[in-house]
Amino acid sequence: MKYIGGKGRTRKFIMPLILSGRRDGQLYIEPFVGGANSFEVAQNPRLGADVNLYLIACLQAITSGWIPPHAVSEEEYRHIRDNKDAYAPELVGFVGFGCSFGAKWWGGYARDKRHIGTPRSHAREAYSHALKQAPRLCGATFVTSSYDALPIPHDSIVYCDPPYEGVTGYKGAGKFDHGAFWKWAADIAQHSRVYVSEYNAPDGWDCIWARNQTTNIDNKGRAAFTAVERLFVPKGQVQS
Repeated sequence: MKYIGGKGRTRKFIMPLILSGRRDGQLYIEPFVGGANSFEVAQNPRLGADVNLYLIACLQAITSGWIPPHAVSEEEYRHIRDNKDAYAPELVGFVGFGCSFGAKWWGGYARDKRHIGTPRSHAREAYSHALKQAPRLCGATFVTSSYDALPIPHDSIVYCDPPYEGVTGYKGAGKFDHGAFWKWAADIAQHSRVYVSEYNAPDGWDCIWARNQTTNIDNKGRAAFTAVERLFVPKGQVQS
């Protein structure tokens, strides 16, 4: 799915590191599954979670064969946004992300044009992405849950892509407590392999990969900016 902060551009670099040495049957978990763009690279068994119930409903539906619309007008976009209970949750999730500017949850109807002036259809792009992604998600489990309420079985591989500190938040999700997240991640690392994507990390974490990345709007309103995307692991975590 199209999703703000999705890992479509970096997954080819980070997923081989995350999945290195994974054993048959070892559970792979993403507590912030988002658009499942990194998640789709891993094999089953897989568990993806997110606090946005509409996002999870959309991923579940796409995996089950649901075909999203390939065209959504601005009028339809606004009506769905303002009357969510009148629509199927998977449609709300698809339109709320896939048809919004920057794939930000109800971040405004996306009506960009290509550089040659040809109108661009964000709905069709999201539709095409969903159809390509569907077979890659078969057999995966998706649940609605906050990261800290998600049961993490021992000896799992856990990849976290939380809201980045200093970057525009996920609308409707409330203020994210970064300190609480890092404490939780350190606790999980006592019994499972943990990886975290962020720009920076507190003491006790090592960077195992970094790359300059141009990203979407930050919390100062800049339309695009370049930052160093990093992948962190707890100090002492052994890479297989």
